Amino acid sequence: NYLLNCIHTNSSIKNTINMSDLETLSASVTALEESIATTNGGLDVFYLLFAGAMVFFMQAGFAMLCAGSIRAKNVKNILLKNILDACGGAVGFWTIGYAFAYGGADSSKLTFIGNSDFVLANIHDGASLIGWFFQFAFAATAATIVAGTVAERCKFEAYIAYSLMLTGFVYPVVVHSIWSSSGFLSAFTDDENKFLGSGMIDFAGSGVVHMTGGATALFAAKILGPRIGRFYDADGNELPEPVSFPPHSVALQVLGTFILWVGWYGFNPGSTLGISPAGYADVAALCAVTTTLAAASGSVSAMMTDMLMTRKATGETMYDITMCMNGALSGLVGITAGCSVCEPWAAFVIGIIAGWVYIFVSSLLVKLKIDDAVDAIPVHFGNGMWGCIATGLFASPGLVDNAYGTPNYGWFYNWGMGNGTGKLLAVEIIGVLFIIGWVGVIMIPYFMLLNAMGLFRVDALEEEVGLDISHHKGAAYDLSGPSEDVKEKYEISNSQRKREIVLPAEGEENA
Repeated sequence: NYLLNCIHTNSSIKNTINMSDLETLSASVTALEESIATTNGGLDVFYLLFAGAMVFFMQAGFAMLCAGSIRAKNVKNILLKNILDACGGAVGFWTIGYAFAYGGADSSKLTFIGNSDFVLANIHDGASLIGWFFQFAFAATAATIVAGTVAERCKFEAYIAYSLMLTGFVYPVVVHSIWSSSGFLSAFTDDENKFLGSGMIDFAGSGVVHMTGGATALFAAKILGPRIGRFYDADGNELPEPVSFPPHSVALQVLGTFILWVGWYGFNPGSTLGISPAGYADVAALCAVTTTLAAASGSVSAMMTDMLMTRKATGETMYDITMCMNGALSGLVGITAGCSVCEPWAAFVIGIIAGWVYIFVSSLLVKLKIDDAVDAIPVHFGNGMWGCIATGLFASPGLVDNAYGTPNYGWFYNWGMGNGTGKLLAVEIIGVLFIIGWVGVIMIPYFMLLNAMGLFRVDALEEEVGLDISHHKGAAYDLSGPSEDVKEKYEISNSQRKREIVLPAEGEENA
């Protein structure tokens, strides 16, 4: 259009050029630009569909990990809860959750909670719809974290109640505050509204998703109390040593761990929310690398550190596969906040420290007599907190500019530049405190109310016999075998066949 205007105003050029050809060329270019924009839009929708499906598939990983980590008498119960996480998360996030998280977002003003787009009433285009799908998968993940912690003694009604509260209200407010363009801690609001000139960098949710779910699990486990026989006997007397309940299937634990690791490649790289704009592919590729390195170093760090501690205490060298699995998950949680702004070497270091954080928090829970059936609190709460703080330490200037365009970097880089500014680190710490405070203010009274009403914990006898038999029409595994009558008939039949083979026929005997 600019070229056509120039030609129209210059008579000498206008007389020598076929204007109809230029207009045809301009229309072709316009059509090509529109086609490219449509293709890019479709590509971004497919990218989020694929990434969101991988995040949703993590529900299968949580299901296998939780089922393998608990006793066989409660497998049906935990699997049903994992399925209903997806169902409850979909309904809660569709009706009010998404509206509270992103409804009416406006980068020019700050709000505490969203106030529009309930039941997706005003959302019809593909980009917005696929955005809901991707965010729903994250909300379901936050709810699933709690299920493992309170396994084997939480009432089904209580689980439904707090799962809907978490995905419909508590989690969306955290999302709004940190990821919405109207959030007071958001890095996506206008520059004049950014907290300390930066906003909180939590790229894929170490704080928003994992800390929120982990904090909820911590408060739930404390109020619900430990499983019978874990720290106290049936009469309430404290045991000399805590009793560990071994997992009923290590194979399911390992399968669940690998599924979660694979799903994290949708969780972290997918949080670019697109792939076609310039620079987005570079960010996604970096996220894949940092995610891999943190998981690997976290796994080895936790296992080797536990081996050294065991050797020092007992003189024996033992390699604990649980430490290996949870160390990998700890590294994944730890890098989730800073996967787009940390160099690969920093991701390796973050993973190593994540393994140590897991061991420390897990041991601390035992000392405090807080029973976490699957060690979800050390993995998600402890390392969600570490992931946010690590971002405030290791965020690289060039990578922050590329992903966020903000002037605040990791404290180590600022210190190396000679200014020692810790604004980003301060924002990350404030974000951590906000998440703990907000979840505590809502969920602690909520859990206490459920407990006071007798809706939180199952009866002691039901817990002892197992929730599968007491609540779900029988055990998950049929280990009954054949009846005694059938076994007796088989033994008689087998004995007769042996005699027929051993004894020679009458004619052969006479010969």
